[in-house]
Amino acid sequence: MRRILVVIAILLLVGIGWYVHKHPRDYGTSHLYANQTYHFEALRVLNDTSVVGADPNEVLQTIANVKAGDAEGWYNAWTAEGDRLAALAHRTSDPISKGRALLRAHNYYRSSDFFLAPKDPRRPVAWKKNIDNFYAGLNALHVLYERISVPYGKYHLNALYYPGPTGAEDKPLIVAITGYDGTMEEMYFSIVAAAHDRGYSVLVYEGPGQGSILREQGLTMTPEWERPNAAVLDTFLASHPKPMKIVMLGESLGGYLAPRAAAFDPRIDGVVAQDVFYDGGEAVSRGTPGFVKWLIANGHTSTLDFLSKLSNDPGRKWTRENGMWVFGLSSPYDIGKMFSQYTLAPVASKITADVLILAGTNDHFIPLEQVDQFKQSLTHARSVTTVVFDKESGGNEHCQIGAPSLWQASFFDWIATKYGQSRKSL
Repeated sequence: MRRILVVIAILLLVGIGWYVHKHPRDYGTSHLYANQTYHFEALRVLNDTSVVGADPNEVLQTIANVKAGDAEGWYNAWTAEGDRLAALAHRTSDPISKGRALLRAHNYYRSSDFFLAPKDPRRPVAWKKNIDNFYAGLNALHVLYERISVPYGKYHLNALYYPGPTGAEDKPLIVAITGYDGTMEEMYFSIVAAAHDRGYSVLVYEGPGQGSILREQGLTMTPEWERPNAAVLDTFLASHPKPMKIVMLGESLGGYLAPRAAAFDPRIDGVVAQDVFYDGGEAVSRGTPGFVKWLIANGHTSTLDFLSKLSNDPGRKWTRENGMWVFGLSSPYDIGKMFSQYTLAPVASKITADVLILAGTNDHFIPLEQVDQFKQSLTHARSVTTVVFDKESGGNEHCQIGAPSLWQASFFDWIATKYGQSRKSL
C-alpha cells in the first residue's frame, strides 16, 4: 500500500511539474532587457511611437533575437528594419503612410549604430540613412521647418526652426537641446510635434559634441554652453521676430547645458532641466568603485586596462567609448575629470529665470538627491518647480523615456501657468 501511495505521489508531482511548465504564471514585463543599457535604448525607440516614429511590434520583433551586449546583432537587426521601412516607404504612394514609414526608418537607423565604436566605418553610413530618411519623412508629411546655419568661429552649428500654427507668435518660443548622445532630429519626436499640437513654435539646435557637429566637423563638447547658445539665438533673432518669451528645454545632459546657458543669457525667461543634471562629476564618481578611483588617481592605467577587458558590461563599454569621442579625449580615465567640469554649482545662483526641474526615481545616470541640490542652489531664480516621477507613473526612467505624454503634461501646464498671457495683453 505504501508503495502505491509513493507512486501516486510521484505521479502527482510529475503531473504538477508538467502543468507548471506548460502553463507558467503568465505576467508581462516592465523591462525589455535585464541589462539596463539595452533596455533603455530599446525603450528609447519605443518612446517615439506616439509620433509614429516607431511601431510597437516592429520594435519587439527587432529586439527579439538580439542579446544584450551583442553590438553587431543590434546593428544588423536595426539596420535590416530600417531598410525594410525605407523600402516600404519607396513603394507607398499615400503621403502620410510614406512619411511615417520614413520617420520610423530614421529612428531605427538612428538606433542601429549606437553600440558601434565611434570610428567604425559603418557609422557614417548609418548616419546618412538616418538623416536622409528623417528629412524625407518631414517633406512627405508637409511638416514646415527651416534649416539654419549658425557661424561659430571656424565651425558652424546647425539649427532647425519649426514655426507653429497661427497664433504661435503670442506664445513663448521653445528652444530645445539634447545632450550626450542625442540628435537634433530626434527632438522632433520628443518635443516638437507635441509643441506644435499645442500651438508653439520650436527652435532646436545641435552644438559642440552633438550630432553632425561632432561627426562631420569634429567639434567636441564644451561645458561653457552659453557660447554656442548665444551664437544660435543671435543668428535666429537677426532674421526672425523677437518672441514674446523664450523657454529653453534641455534633455539629458541638456539638463546641465540649458541651465548653464540661462545663467548667462537674460533672454531666456524659463529653463527646464529634463532630467536634472546638477553635477556630472558627482554622478560619475557615484558609480565608480573606490579601488578604481584609487587606481586612476595613482596612474595605474595598465591595471585598469586589464580590468576593463574582464568586464562585459555594455553600459560601461559604451560610456568609455562615447565619452572619449564626445569630449575629444585620448584616455578613458580622463572622462571623470571632464565630467567634473559639468556642474551647475558655480553658476546656478546667476539664473534669474523660472526653472522647472524634472526627474525620475529610477534614473540610472543621475542620483535623485541632485534635485534638492539644484533647487537649493537656485537662490535668484524667479520661481522653481520640481516634478519627480515614480515607478507607478511610468516616468521613473531617465528623461521619462517611455512616458513622453506624462512629462509633456507637466511641461505644458507649467509653461501655460508661467507665460499664458498673450502678447496683446502684455
